[in-house]
Amino acid sequence: MELRTIELLLDKYFDAATTTAEENQLKEYFASPVVAPHLQQYRPMFGYFARESAQEFDKPLPLKTKKHYAKWMSLAASLVLMMGMFLYFNNSQPAAQDNDLGTYDDPEVAFRETQKALNMVSKNVNIGVNSINYVGEYEKSRKTIFKE
Repeated sequence: MELRTIELLLDKYFDAATTTAEENQLKEYFASPVVAPHLQQYRPMFGYFARESAQEFDKPLPLKTKKHYAKWMSLAASLVLMMGMFLYFNNSQPAAQDNDLGTYDDPEVAFRETQKALNMVSKNVNIGVNSINYVGEYEKSRKTIFKE
C-alpha cells in the first residue's frame, strides 16, 4: 500500500472522517510486518483494536430479574396518606363544633369582615396572576428563540 495513502487515511482517522473500509485498510497495514519507521508509534494502537475486537464475553448472564416493589410502595404511601388525613380531620372536629359559624348580628361588622376576607382572597389571586405574567414572558422568549 502506498505510504502517502496511509498518511492521508491516518489524518482522516484522527479527524473522525474515515469509513469502516478505510479503518480496515489501516488495521491491515499496521498488522503487516512492513510499517514505515515514522508510523511505528501507531502500531500498538491498531494492534490493540484488533485484539480487543476478537475478544468475546464469556461470563454467564443472570436470568433472574429483580423484584420490583413499586406496587407495594405506592400502596403503603397511600395508606400513610389516608391515615394522616384521618388523624388531621379527626383532631380538627372539636374546633368545628363551635356554634360560632362566622355569623354577625350587626350588618356593619359583617360588611367589614367580608371586606377583609375578600381582600385576603384578592391578594392571593394577584400573586397567582403575577406568576402567570412570568410564564407569559417565558413563552414569548421561547417562541422568539425557537421559531415554530
